[in-house]
Formats: sequence, structure tokens, C-alpha cells
Amino acid sequence: TGEIQNVLPETLYRGDRLETVTPDRLIETLHAGTIVIVSEIHNLQSHHQHQVSFLESLAKNNVSKISVGMEFLSFIGQSYIDQYLFDGLPEEQFLKSVQWSGDFTAYRPLVLFPKNHQGETLGLNAPRTLTAKISKSGMSSLTEEEQALIPPDFQLGNQLYFERFKAVMTGGGHELPPHVIARYFEAQSVWDETMAYVATNYMQNNPDSILVIIVGDFHAQYGGGLPDRLRARGAENIVTISQINLKDLSPSERLEEVLPHPKFGNRANFIWTSEE
Repeated sequence: TGEIQNVLPETLYRGDRLETVTPDRLIETLHAGTIVIVSEIHNLQSHHQHQVSFLESLAKNNVSKISVGMEFLSFIGQSYIDQYLFDGLPEEQFLKSVQWSGDFTAYRPLVLFPKNHQGETLGLNAPRTLTAKISKSGMSSLTEEEQALIPPDFQLGNQLYFERFKAVMTGGGHELPPHVIARYFEAQSVWDETMAYVATNYMQNNPDSILVIIVGDFHAQYGGGLPDRLRARGAENIVTISQINLKDLSPSERLEEVLPHPKFGNRANFIWTSEE
């Protein structure tokens, strides 16, 4: 109640109330065995800059082993990632081998970061061919070989996550039949489950590491996607940082983005703003 407080750009807010915290202060609280999700709106330069500065601050804070998990890389290409980082595989060949699409410039420092910090860079995702097939014809259409790529104990995302997903898919006047939305949600859930499975396996084998996961913001928001699946797979120390863009938002809309949602709860443990 009372006067609307301004939500400022280039500021880190707590997720449970309109209170600021410095990235350094947050980093001081992190320890080995923690998974930190730092989301992004893809291709937003300020978000990539935040991610890099976060990793650099983490390294300065005496965290010796820092690994990075990438949504954009598939676990089936892990050998190429390792060769690129540690065995001199030329970048052009690496990008071709992992079927990278789009500009690599903003992601290069993130992918390379663990090389000098005793860590590893992980391809977290399912192969795109798999999720594309699920989107098109559903999980029931998968061959035995394709089913073997799905993590054990697979579950669809929870109901509140589905509600938000459906709202996004049908926003802007799109009319999609329920069975099409259901297929898309299966693919989305395979995306989240695979990332969670690879990340939790890595942390069980590397409890002395901090794993920073770089992922699109929808997967991180309101705990419904990736954080939920990480917890289901036994991860206990998870910190979520949701990055948002304040550009073109009114003061009340900015507040709405940052404050807990009446139905979905806190957007994340921390919310990092930019205006680009």
C-alpha cells in the first residue's frame, strides 16, 4: 500500500519484497554444492553482461571450482564441448558439431569461463531433434531409441507452470487446439527435465563445484519449470535469479514484474533488472 516505489534498472531485488541487494553481497552467501540459475531474455546484451560479471565476481570470492550449464547446448554434444574447452577444437568446428545457430559472441565468455576456473561447461538440454519431434507429434510418437534420451522418472511440469505456459502460447490472439498445446508442453517439460537431470547428476559427482545455469527466463520464473524439476531430483541448494527488461514498462508494470504474484508466488529468489 501507499506510494508506488520506483523499480530501477541495473538493480538486484530480493524476490520476496522490494528490497535491493548488491550482487557481491549475494555472492558472499553462495558456497560449493549450490546451483545458481541466472536467466536471460535471449539476445539481450545487458543480460549477458550481468551473467559474465556474476561469474567474474564469483571467481573473485574464492570459489575455486565454477561450472556453467548451458540451455543452448545438448548433452549429446558434451565431447565436442570438452574438446573445444580443453583440447584445442577450433571454434568453427565446435559450433558446427554442436549445431549452434545464431550469434555465438555473447555466449563465448560464458562457455569458456569454466576453463580457467577448475570447472566444466555442460550441455544441459535434450537434442533439438527430439523436442521438435515431440512438439510436432507428441511423446507417444518416439521410437525406442528416442525414448532412451528421456530422463528416468520423467514428469510433466506442474499445473501452475502449465497455466502460465498455456497463457504464453495462446497470447496475442493465437488460437491453438488443446492437443497442440499439450504436445508443446510435453516438449517444454522434456527440456526442463533433461536440464535438471544432467545438472543434478553433475552436482552429485562434483559437490565441490558451484554450477551456474544459463537459461531462458520462462524456465526459471516462479519456480515452476527448471527449479521445480531440480528439487524433484534431489537438488537442495538452488538460487534463482530472474532477469527482466524494464524498457517501455510503466511504474506500476515494473512493480508487478518484481513483486510476488498473488497466484504464482515469488518470481525468483532475486530479480535483476535492466532497461535495454
